[in-house]
Amino acid sequence: MSNKDNHKLTPEQYKITQNKGTEPAFSGIYWDTKTEGTYHCVCCGVALFSSETKYDSGSGWPSFWDSLQIDSICKHVDRSFGMQRIEACCEKCGAHLGHVFDDGPPPTNKRYCINSASLDLREK
Repeated sequence: MSNKDNHKLTPEQYKITQNKGTEPAFSGIYWDTKTEGTYHCVCCGVALFSSETKYDSGSGWPSFWDSLQIDSICKHVDRSFGMQRIEACCEKCGAHLGHVFDDGPPPTNKRYCINSASLDLREK
């Protein structure tokens, strides 16, 4: 993300997307929304997820079983906090989104566990 875009982010959005933070479970604006639309990166605006792949994982964060485009999400090993997870980032700008786990529903068996503050829902 370029410095000129920093002014658009709230302090929470900045903490999460730029400093790899996380919001408390069940606190983000999208964790339980059923609104149809497309979820975009709050930093650069690229489309990341569709409401069609969103599901209630019970985790307290928006969860998706697939990304919108195979190349819209980059994944990195995250060894922070004494554990190993797969970090999900926006491929275009590198913003931290959340993590990907292998305990999701078919057909992918993936759970993209994403911070609401990293997303911008654009309704259908």
